[in-house]
Amino acid sequence: MTSRVHRVLAVLLAAGCASAALAQQLLINGAGATFPYPIYSKWFDEYHKKFPNISFNYQSIGSGGGIQQITAGTVDFGASDGPMNDKQIQEFKAKRGSDILHFPTVLGADVPVYNIRGVTAQLNFTPEALAGIFLGKITKWNDPAIAGPNPGVNLPNAPIVVVHRSEGSGTTYCWTDYLSKISKEWETKVGRGTSVNWPVGLGGKGNEGVSGQVKQVNNTLGYVELIYAVQNKMTYGKVKNAAGQFLAASLEGVTAAAGSVKDMPADFRVSITDAPGKAAYPISTFTWLLVPNKIADPARKKAIVDFLHWMLTTGQTMASALDYAPLPKTVVAKEEKAIAKIM
Repeated sequence: MTSRVHRVLAVLLAAGCASAALAQQLLINGAGATFPYPIYSKWFDEYHKKFPNISFNYQSIGSGGGIQQITAGTVDFGASDGPMNDKQIQEFKAKRGSDILHFPTVLGADVPVYNIRGVTAQLNFTPEALAGIFLGKITKWNDPAIAGPNPGVNLPNAPIVVVHRSEGSGTTYCWTDYLSKISKEWETKVGRGTSVNWPVGLGGKGNEGVSGQVKQVNNTLGYVELIYAVQNKMTYGKVKNAAGQFLAASLEGVTAAAGSVKDMPADFRVSITDAPGKAAYPISTFTWLLVPNKIADPARKKAIVDFLHWMLTTGQTMASALDYAPLPKTVVAKEEKAIAKIM
């Protein structure tokens, strides 16, 4: 009889422990940028291994979708490669009754990817050529604006098929922010944003969609995040920077662009496209997590705060292996203090 009681007690105790463990399981939901998806996937997986009771569900739907979902309150955090503008922040405050905090996570770059049958050279692109192509003013591959900086390359007398993102995207924000800085015509006619009215081109959903279009269609030119170009073995060009140097995107070039920010604003909303300096790659960007400063659930708040601290320390050591540049130490130090704003 005693052994039976012991067995029953053991079963009840095991069930109780299982229930307690289950009760402690916490799922953190996020959505947004495709640009940092590879590094976020790595981080969320590694963090779950370290803390098995905490899981992350991240939807890679584009920065525009991330901003929409965090504003609607359907996720715990959003993610964007373009900072929210003043209007979006006011809308968030009106709907959610709290501030939204921007936390830079890593740095990356947009690159011009192309597919020209028979051309294997890494092309040089001037700012004027890129703006002209996306404005629809430069329409042939052998246009002097493209041929001039590429002597000896046999460019075809063929129409340029422009490919751009079809949905709201931080990759688009970075690209159009750059075009707005180097072309007054682009700035006044199209402007910068996660979504714009494109003068020309075909749309592709996500970096994957743009990559697919470029790889499948001859004579195409598009833009994707550096890691997607590397992972998909795509040909991408060098871009002439503000100092007059043609540079291929690299971690060193992105880091140099970030180094141009002498005084990071308190809200971390900053642009590093068209940065000065010979070593700065001109289409570089931070990418941000968007976190409400008021989180009602104490367990959820603790999990998010702890993850942010981990991301700024251990997480940064994983960036370079995935072709992202880690954050400058000065930015990390400033963010560590900013985490205290989460209530």
